[in-house]
Amino acid sequence: MCGYCDFYRSVKLRHIPDVIRMMHTELERESGWLSERRVRTIYFGGGTPSLLAPSEIQRLIDHARTLFDCSGLEEITIEVNPDDVTEAYVEQLRATDVNRVSLGVQSLDDEVLRFMGRRHSAAQAVEAVGRLQRAGYDNLSVDLIFGVEPFGEESLRRTIEGFLSLGVQHISAYHLTIEPDTRFGRLLSQGALREVDDERSEREYRAVHDALTAAGFDHYEVSNYALDGRRSRHNSSYWTGDEYLGIGPGAHSFARGMRRWSEQSVEEYAERVEYGSEVLTERDRLNEYVMVSLRRAEGISVEYVRQTWGAEAAETIVETAQNMLRSGWLQSHSDEAGEWFAVPAERFLVSDAVISTFFEV
Repeated sequence: MCGYCDFYRSVKLRHIPDVIRMMHTELERESGWLSERRVRTIYFGGGTPSLLAPSEIQRLIDHARTLFDCSGLEEITIEVNPDDVTEAYVEQLRATDVNRVSLGVQSLDDEVLRFMGRRHSAAQAVEAVGRLQRAGYDNLSVDLIFGVEPFGEESLRRTIEGFLSLGVQHISAYHLTIEPDTRFGRLLSQGALREVDDERSEREYRAVHDALTAAGFDHYEVSNYALDGRRSRHNSSYWTGDEYLGIGPGAHSFARGMRRWSEQSVEEYAERVEYGSEVLTERDRLNEYVMVSLRRAEGISVEYVRQTWGAEAAETIVETAQNMLRSGWLQSHSDEAGEWFAVPAERFLVSDAVISTFFEV
């Protein structure tokens, strides 16, 4: 069992047929959720979608095509565990419309993988990437975790070098976060595990940033690096405030200023779908825009704030930015769209401190 994961997961495979049937039902029933029916990206993730047969993935894609305008569909991503990427699986996946694969590699150090409770070995991860590449996939993303207390920075250095040798187009690098309701959370509360200190967090973050950007990767969001033209289009739509429809247990949706989420219990979802929801105020939406924008290389668009929330909000943003510009916590740039404020990529790790300053205004 993954020691740090707090996202949706279930090993109750007997429920898969019922869950799939309900996903098709929910997809059809909620097809009017979006303001318009043009779909640019589809993402299968938030659990272990590679447990589904690729034919089931394709059935969901085909169903979506009957309900939405998918003529401009650019990207279909699936998250996979490296140990699920067998020759047979890749052959079946290649017969689908999936054109981007995200692998939860995390590390190329077997001791780290065992400590984190990952099912695969480093060799399996390398082979999984190779299988996908030999099958013709040229848009691959891998996940990397750093800030793992029991292991030294030399382990991270070797892993970074290994990741760069894989020839992938995208790397998501996450600092280990220990949540209470996880195995790591319980070990932390018992004193059997420690979190890394701020100084080491900064060193490891800079090691990842420096190595990947030197290798030609664009550090375009706090945790994401991409080669030219290979940013995650789906995730980027979250960060730019686009509407989205989530289908399945634990899925989230956003449209017309409302966010909602479905029941996480597989058993309950297989029988019915119930939603929790919240309506975002204009203040909520502005704060959320500031938060996601300062986690991206482009930063805050003053003109977008002015057009969306008015001149007063834009002026407040400009005034709040001044001290941080002088201290180097922010930088500014201009283009045809006007003035932008952004956190320098090398300081993304502490972007929360900058964001909170804007929240206070």
